[in-house]
Amino acid sequence: MQFSLSAIAEKVGARLVGNPDQLIGGLATLQDAGPLQLSFLSSSQYRKHLGSTGAGAVLLTEADAENFSGNALIVGNPYVAYARLSHLFDPKPLATPGIHPSAVVEPDAVIDPTASIGPGAVISSGAQVGAGTVVGAQSFIGARSVIGCDGWVGPRVSIYHDVHIGNRVVIQSGAVLGSEGFGFANDGGRWEKIAQIGGVTVGDDAEIGANTTIDRGALADTCIGNGVKLDNQIHIAHNVQIGDHTAIAACVGISGSTRIGRHCTIAGGVGMVGHIEICDNVFITGMTMVTRSITEPGAYSSGTAMQPAVEWRKSVARFRQLDSLAKKVQKLEKELLTVTQDSHGSSES
Repeated sequence: MQFSLSAIAEKVGARLVGNPDQLIGGLATLQDAGPLQLSFLSSSQYRKHLGSTGAGAVLLTEADAENFSGNALIVGNPYVAYARLSHLFDPKPLATPGIHPSAVVEPDAVIDPTASIGPGAVISSGAQVGAGTVVGAQSFIGARSVIGCDGWVGPRVSIYHDVHIGNRVVIQSGAVLGSEGFGFANDGGRWEKIAQIGGVTVGDDAEIGANTTIDRGALADTCIGNGVKLDNQIHIAHNVQIGDHTAIAACVGISGSTRIGRHCTIAGGVGMVGHIEICDNVFITGMTMVTRSITEPGAYSSGTAMQPAVEWRKSVARFRQLDSLAKKVQKLEKELLTVTQDSHGSSES
């Protein structure tokens, strides 16, 4: 499918400089784009490719457009404009409304006529699937679970009972929502299982990555806010609450009853202990171990960055000596304080 530059400019509210009839049939990087493709410049490190690009048009800021002689779509944020336009050229197949003959749908399940239920999918008793929502092949929707409108549930997704999902939610393959939380009581060395009787609630416009697991609550629901973006292979334990528009990268582990605020960004591999609170507008860098609550917005890190192995071994050796060094410093401080006090007493006498 091809679109004129004028139509594309109107879609993203861009100011068009150049040929409005130029046709665009795809997207590409500045280095790889051809005359029927649209590109964008969002980082200064790629500015060197702007003069040699073969793109039919480029999304640019006003400043970058001044030195560009080709077709330009001038916007405030080229990367955001690219994100919005990317959906025009998404090759993902569109599902056909209806229920595949091999799907198993319980008689009291409610499926909107415009929804699509794929091959081998199972829709349990009392479940609801909203208008325009796609449930992929071999996915499971548990009893009384509700999925809103215009959502997309990939193949082999498992949604347990009593999970409530909002509108326009995307769930990638292998994700599990509503699995039992890790709840056990110790009885003299033996573990007594605690029934996880809460559910999971997911707000509108959230995205959940492949093989991400969200455990159900022990009593109240585990809650994922509106617009939350979860990458692949994240584990969210029972009773966690994540505020609106927070984004979490892959391989993050969040322990039970942790509360994360709105507009937070959590990089890959971060670990969080349970029963802590993270305030709004916090950025946590990759591989950080969060062991206590964060009450002030800002960026937080832990651990040491990569360095040559020889230097790292030296650093580790020094880390092991810190405790004894601290004790020596404390001892010296006490001795110095004693000497100072003695000197002061002598001068007075």
